[in-house]
Amino acid sequence: MATVKDILACIEGFAPTYMKEDWDRVGLNCGRTDAPVTKILVALDPFKEACREAKELGAELLVTHHALLWEPGFITDETEQGRNALFLMENRIAHINAHTNLDCAPGGVNDTLAQKLGLSEVSVVDPVGTDKDGNPYGLLRMGTVPQQSLEGFLSNVKNALGCEGLKYVSGGKPVHRVCVGGGGCGGELKHAIAAGCDTFVTSDLRYNMFRDAYDLGINLIDAGHFHTENPVCRVLAQKLQEAFPEIQVILSKNHADPGKFYV
Repeated sequence: MATVKDILACIEGFAPTYMKEDWDRVGLNCGRTDAPVTKILVALDPFKEACREAKELGAELLVTHHALLWEPGFITDETEQGRNALFLMENRIAHINAHTNLDCAPGGVNDTLAQKLGLSEVSVVDPVGTDKDGNPYGLLRMGTVPQQSLEGFLSNVKNALGCEGLKYVSGGKPVHRVCVGGGGCGGELKHAIAAGCDTFVTSDLRYNMFRDAYDLGINLIDAGHFHTENPVCRVLAQKLQEAFPEIQVILSKNHADPGKFYV
């Protein structure tokens, strides 16, 4: 029977730890490596809804993109993260996360986002290395779409990702060469521009970032952290199911974007 250690090795096979950012905390967040696994729940975040869903389903392992604990410190019931960690441990549910390693990995977060948005001729922006098969890896992806108006592309993004709304600024150009960075990649704007992109899709953008994009003449779209990263959960679940056909791998139905639009 497969164990937590086996699942971790599988995840690190397609999203190796060496691909993560130096500050990041990835891998086994809690649990026993030798614990047998018959059910896995996959979600974007280890929020309480996902933790409780794992228990209700009888899953021995929760696999997420984001970490259970972001900072070193104490695990107590005085914080939401601490309560979630205690809940998992008390119910013998292990937790594994693949964060920036999955962002950068071939076939990970940003390749998935590029595919969802219909980009073709997709490549890595500023590769930082190659994997064991010689494939380049790095944070951002870029590709092309048939030239279209910004309004038309905004509609496509909203529909493809299931967003309630988008925040954007026009750079005064039609959309053709697109850069994508799931989650908070606004700090990478200069790399999108240097790569010759006319449009950048990411999330968690600050006020000044929109002004910078306006001044620099690039279309900038904030499609939300959840919506730009959540598509990879289905890919992650599929990879695990293919690797472990004897295990039931379930995609979370309870976890959703906590932020809403009032319209």
